[in-house]
Amino acid sequence: MSDIRERITRRIAQELKDGEVVNLGIGMPTMVADYISDDIDITLQTENGFVGVGPTPPEGEEDPDIVNAGGQPVTIKDGGACFDSATSFTIIRGGHLDTTVLGALQVDEKGNLANWMIPGKLVPGMGGAMDLTVGAKQVIVATTHTTKKGDPKILKECDLPLTAAGEVDMIVTELAVIKITDKGLFLTEIAEGTSVEEVKARTGAKLKVSTDLKTFK
Repeated sequence: MSDIRERITRRIAQELKDGEVVNLGIGMPTMVADYISDDIDITLQTENGFVGVGPTPPEGEEDPDIVNAGGQPVTIKDGGACFDSATSFTIIRGGHLDTTVLGALQVDEKGNLANWMIPGKLVPGMGGAMDLTVGAKQVIVATTHTTKKGDPKILKECDLPLTAAGEVDMIVTELAVIKITDKGLFLTEIAEGTSVEEVKARTGAKLKVSTDLKTFK
């Protein structure tokens, strides 16, 4: 599983551009920070109240006062700033985020996202996901292609309660990179060692294959 998560987050890091302000959601998306190229300057914002998030600190050098929204130890870069929750959500809701990366339980061909509740299970709440998906200019979903049972997470239509409707722009899984457009789902990249047929078989929605299909590691 760690190799899968690394493959997904490493590929997403390649989507981030110099000068962007980016929010990384709780869970797997936080790993993206470890793979951002030193050649670009990205400002990472975390909804619990600071900008200038750095990579995960070495073991034994964690500072309990510097954590991301999931409570995981992180570092803060020179020039970083801390602030209250109201200011943090002003950044998010004010349209100041270029990109947000979020996990998903389900995402569908219309760009709908379900990532906060499974009926019948106790959950702590939806967090800031609704604000992030609507407030960011670009929404990238980081998820495994299927559930542990093998059921597709990428569907024709979500059947779990939605976090946001029509906001997802891109899906990155261990098998594929898929872009969501007005004309449906476009398969633009497949992972090395994967075939288009395998990706289609494990997807619960119709995929259109790019004429310029690429591969990623």
